[in-house]
Amino acid sequence: MTIEPDRFALDAAPRRCADARRRVVSMSYHAKSAHLGSSLSCIEILDAIFLVSDLRADTASAKNRDRIVFSKGHAAMAFYATLEQFGLLASPTLDNYLQPGGSLWGHVTLTRNVPAIDASSGSLGHGLSLAAGFALGHRLRGWRDRRVFCVLSDGECDEGATWEAAMFAGAKRLDRLVAIVDYNHMQALGATHEVMDLEPFADKWRAFGWEAVEVDGHDERALVDAIAAPSLGRPRAILAHTVKGKGVARIENTVASHYKPALAADLTEAGCATAS
Repeated sequence: MTIEPDRFALDAAPRRCADARRRVVSMSYHAKSAHLGSSLSCIEILDAIFLVSDLRADTASAKNRDRIVFSKGHAAMAFYATLEQFGLLASPTLDNYLQPGGSLWGHVTLTRNVPAIDASSGSLGHGLSLAAGFALGHRLRGWRDRRVFCVLSDGECDEGATWEAAMFAGAKRLDRLVAIVDYNHMQALGATHEVMDLEPFADKWRAFGWEAVEVDGHDERALVDAIAAPSLGRPRAILAHTVKGKGVARIENTVASHYKPALAADLTEAGCATAS
């Protein structure tokens, strides 16, 4: 795809996110892939991370760079669509998502063929531990200006391993670690507050030694401000309130959006070119 000069500006975020949503719906439809709702809820989160990070086509293979652990790896379509928007994946590669001979898997997978993936993910509850390890490794190498971003689902915050990692990161004061929770208030079997109520969510992070802030997860300017704010000497947790299935009215805030692929009518609503 051709990258326009202003493509990476904050003002261009609505257009990038709309394009990414169209891509996600198209990928889900053509591959008959689940996790559509989970992918659509985190588009702005991923866009904001890539916007403020140093990850670009000419730096993706560098060792000394920012890192992203996409812990909610089942929402891989959103990650791939964001890579496309930032010129890190070619459009034909996404056309072959989950197709024979394609290089894109249904969960984010570490492979030489896809840039900017620092760890395989999708086995929920492990991503924050990996991210904390990257952050500590950067400190030991003297890479103090490098950041590590970890995108979690709210559902995986039910898991003890997430809080072990949070306790470790807080104790080590890993102030270059930023965790962003896609707080769409829905998980695989129901509403989060019914399955395992996380509230008071922000206070839990603070109790483990983190700075915690809450934002509208579809307000990219608020996300960028929260991600790029000066460090207070502690890891930062951003609780981004989002809508599962954002952009496709039929599936918004539904458990079904976790399992069912896009329909032809969803392509039309998302503004995709064709259902062929």
